[in-house]
Amino acid sequence: MAIQGYDALDATALAELVRKKELQPIELVEEAISRIEAVNPKLNAVVHKMYDQARKTAAGPLPQGPFSGVPFLVKDLDGYLANEPYAGGCRALVGFVPDHDAELMARFRRAGVVIVGKTATPELGILGVTETVLNGPTRNPWNPEHTPGGSSGGSAACVAARVVPMAHGGDGGGSIRIPASACGLFGLKPTRARNPLGPDSAEGWGGFVQQHVLTRSVRDSAAMLDATQGADLGAPYAAPPIARPFLQEVGTPPGRLRIAFSTGSLYGKHVHPDCKAAVQDAVKLCQELGHELVEDAPRFDREELVRSYLVNVAANTTVQMEEISQATGKPVTADDVEPSTWALVQLGSILTAADLQRARNVMHKAGRMMAAFHERYDLFLDATLAYPPVRIGELAPKPAELAAMAVLRKLPLKPVFLKLLDVLAGNSLERTPNTQLFNQTGQPAMSVPLFWNTAGLPVGVQFSARFGDEATLFRLASQLEQARPWAGRKPS
Repeated sequence: MAIQGYDALDATALAELVRKKELQPIELVEEAISRIEAVNPKLNAVVHKMYDQARKTAAGPLPQGPFSGVPFLVKDLDGYLANEPYAGGCRALVGFVPDHDAELMARFRRAGVVIVGKTATPELGILGVTETVLNGPTRNPWNPEHTPGGSSGGSAACVAARVVPMAHGGDGGGSIRIPASACGLFGLKPTRARNPLGPDSAEGWGGFVQQHVLTRSVRDSAAMLDATQGADLGAPYAAPPIARPFLQEVGTPPGRLRIAFSTGSLYGKHVHPDCKAAVQDAVKLCQELGHELVEDAPRFDREELVRSYLVNVAANTTVQMEEISQATGKPVTADDVEPSTWALVQLGSILTAADLQRARNVMHKAGRMMAAFHERYDLFLDATLAYPPVRIGELAPKPAELAAMAVLRKLPLKPVFLKLLDVLAGNSLERTPNTQLFNQTGQPAMSVPLFWNTAGLPVGVQFSARFGDEATLFRLASQLEQARPWAGRKPS
């Protein structure tokens, strides 16, 4: 029997019904399972089902956390679940089963959620679309011909489709914010080191990767960050301490904010009219709410930062292949991963320590630049994506690019590889150019679902804040949510 009103209830509301004993956790689990079974044949978003484990967990006893009894999905990347397969969309990892929880997963469990499955991701989270050789394409519930984005595309598709009220995501270049924009959700990337990455990682992609959740409501995001934030044992560094719980920021007036905005592209060249319209709409709404909006944008060497991003990802992907070999006990070959992944591995293997350090220096210089920018502005507003959600297959490597990568497998010449990877990065970043900067600087940034185009596809807008200042983002987000409620909008 379906739970009445489930579509309209966020995780906080469902947990309250459990606390009042108006709903039992097993009822919520069965509701989520039935919804997975109903939508997954169309969306291909859940890649590993944990129904028996979820039913056992729901039977209790459950931790008395803020989300006790609420069904939850975990991305098949960005953290191990003990005794559950971990593939990361990669054929080289098929059959690998870790024996322990990542610290973040342990904190999710202590928050009381009941994990019902794992969601699709592009191979190792590298691309901004969720399409793999291993699992096939994951589709957008607003229009299955389009992508839900990536790399947390499976999680976003399930939250948008009302399978679960929130789900885990990770963000190394926009992988929470991109699918949040594409699926009409709220998606916050926390400050660097706000959430734990241990015990298996000290930092992801050299500090780019941060993990959190995708939600429909702002309060769910804030409450979950309260439950998970804080350095874990042995963390190499920690985020700035918070003044009070993030949930207390929700509903607190943000005051009159000075917000810079741009309708341009940070790492690309063009912006679709729908995305410009989304920014202009957000500008108008923020002005109506009493904020000061100034058209301005950070100024930096675009090519230098894009190359820095590329070098860092390539170096870390190469090391990741070594770690996969150690975990699985077998070498990873070009036949075990997708061509674009192997091209990154080849590039990473011929980069020098000096190349990586130069890239890190550029990254840290960008952090200084943005700190100075935020001396003048509280927030920066732009489009989360430069284009509405693309069609399935639109960003896949072209035949000529695949042929070039096949040749270069046998001829790893660094200058040629860099040129090829610049082309591939350019193709991808032209559509998703606005998120990576904030992974490099470590700032918190959020995608807010305020706009839908005439085709009925969501187009998110992004706000970034000073390093460590999620509080201002949550205050503004809750003000925007109250002024322009989006939770009631759902795919047909």
